[in-house]
Amino acid sequence: METERPAAVAGAFYSGDAESLGREVDTLLAQAPVADGAAPKAIISPHAGFMYSGTVAALLYARLKPVADEIRRVVLMGPSHFVPFDGIAAPAAERFRTPLGAVPVDSEAMAVALAQPGVHTLDAAHAREHSLETQLPFLQRALGDLRIVPLVTGGTTPEQTGAVLEALWGGPETLVVISSDLSHFHDDTTARRLDRTTAQAVEALDVDALDYDSACGRDAIRGLLWVARRHGGRVHTVALRNSADAGAPPDRVVGYGAFTVEEAA
Repeated sequence: METERPAAVAGAFYSGDAESLGREVDTLLAQAPVADGAAPKAIISPHAGFMYSGTVAALLYARLKPVADEIRRVVLMGPSHFVPFDGIAAPAAERFRTPLGAVPVDSEAMAVALAQPGVHTLDAAHAREHSLETQLPFLQRALGDLRIVPLVTGGTTPEQTGAVLEALWGGPETLVVISSDLSHFHDDTTARRLDRTTAQAVEALDVDALDYDSACGRDAIRGLLWVARRHGGRVHTVALRNSADAGAPPDRVVGYGAFTVEEAA
């Protein structure tokens, strides 16, 4: 029997109604400018509620419109917020559902991931996890028909996560999406300073400069930077914002960054 991972945060992080959700995501994408130049090979996107970080995420997903017909597989990696474990967790589920429908897991690519050291099946890490789920409605509306390779990081090294991403890197048919917010629960001024420092480290591909205070998805980001260095990639900061920009109190904010990774020509 096929197994399905149901939506866990529909109605909380984003609308639980298909029509409302589709309209919300379409509006966010329509308001984001389509950038000139090559489409990114990888993106780092925030994963808060759409009312807070949706405009930042949309800046990235709008950049995929010119190559939407080419991308058929998305390697999706983000941190575990609820379940502590070592390594990288794969799901047993064959589909991930949102109100917009079900997205199939790429079984062949998942087998490649599971063959890498430290990758194992752990459904508990996926059951409540929002870091991957919040990317799916954007992927569904921006790309349409696609398969995903959803992976949640526990305790890992840059080499471990990087080796998995390297094995799945592929060509223009594959997009890598790293899900991460930035600083957490500082005042607005402090958060902006910390997030600028984080962005500088990410652009410099400085794996060692990032810690868990920099970004909750630190392990996945470090793995991406490890791969980017091997491929001669360049990281560009598209936007740095925080929850105060969306109307939240400025005394305790969460930072959101949008980053693209372009391969060397």
